[in-house]
Amino acid sequence: MTRPNGFATRAIHHAYDPQDHEGALTPPLHLTSTFAFETAEAGGEMFAGERAGHIYSRISNPTCDLLEQRIATLEGAEAGLALASGMGAVTAVLWTLLSPGDEVIVDKTLYGCTFAFMRHGLAKWGVTITHVDMSDLDNLRQAVTSKTRVVYFETPANPNMRLVDIAAAAGIAHAAGAQLVVDNTYSTPYLTRPIELGADIVLHSATKYLGGHGDVVAGLVAGRAEQIAEIRLVGMKDMTGAVMAPFNAMLILRGLKTLNLRMDRHCASARVVADYLAAHPAVRTVHFPGLKSFPQYDVAERQMDQPGAMIAFEVDGGLPGGIALMNGLQMIQRAVSLGDAETLIQHPASMTHSTYTPEERAEHGISDGLIRLSVGLEEVEDILADLEQALPAPVQHAAE
Repeated sequence: MTRPNGFATRAIHHAYDPQDHEGALTPPLHLTSTFAFETAEAGGEMFAGERAGHIYSRISNPTCDLLEQRIATLEGAEAGLALASGMGAVTAVLWTLLSPGDEVIVDKTLYGCTFAFMRHGLAKWGVTITHVDMSDLDNLRQAVTSKTRVVYFETPANPNMRLVDIAAAAGIAHAAGAQLVVDNTYSTPYLTRPIELGADIVLHSATKYLGGHGDVVAGLVAGRAEQIAEIRLVGMKDMTGAVMAPFNAMLILRGLKTLNLRMDRHCASARVVADYLAAHPAVRTVHFPGLKSFPQYDVAERQMDQPGAMIAFEVDGGLPGGIALMNGLQMIQRAVSLGDAETLIQHPASMTHSTYTPEERAEHGISDGLIRLSVGLEEVEDILADLEQALPAPVQHAAE
């Protein structure tokens, strides 16, 4: 039996043979909106779904197709789908799976734009949105009903790093006849593979670690082939039009080739930074799955190969203290997004999660003083030095 290729090998080689493309080592970029049919009959068969082939780049494109095959193999899925953005992935999936009268149960904490889509999009069309704290899965067991069609969460959650036990949540969802959808943006398939743990659909903002260079906006979905085909033709083609451009697919393909190398460096540096912050007298709390003090450290050990590179923390002084820290930084950049080569810092309450009201943020575990740090690829000593000069000095008490 042939040994299956490893993660990095599949990220670089899967589904592409240079000899099929005149020896081109890098896959061609197919910048075309439409495709010519060999015969009228062939075109008719493609439209009828009786023959494989590309019709129009709003439905499929060879460059996007290669990316879709690569994310599928990395996630352990049958098929993948490339979309214009992470929110394109979220909305295309949920518009396909849900109908008026259905219920989606979501975790207590969600990315701000996903939260807004749930509350201001799906809810307007008769879909019930139920938030529960899935860090305790008894809450999910008690919440599921005959109307529950989807259980949805991020793990780790954006921005406060809460984890959900994917395998246990999958068992609860499936017992209720619901599907489990997991946003795997923070972990990437290099660290966590939700489908192997029982999830039905996994999605990403490929803008982040998968692209890795801060130069593209993109989304990806992976799951069963039949279901991905439905999301392609309903959620993407008809409901959202959130089609990935072939050039963007090329950038993500390029990013995947170094994903494992970058994630190893991101994660190694994040461990050092988290330890530093946890020991600093001006830092109140640090939320990082690699710290043994992290409340769900055991869940991280079970389902994450490494703890990731996202850190949430609070400094003395609450929101004013956090703003003073961010404004004092010299190398670390004040910017939303994550997973870039650059270390990025932001304030969720006023930035990525400003779609929540103050009361909603308090209810969903996003404090006003929470700071989110995406640890980049710089020398970790330089990251620490920038934090050190920006953090408040310890208070000196006069000797008695």
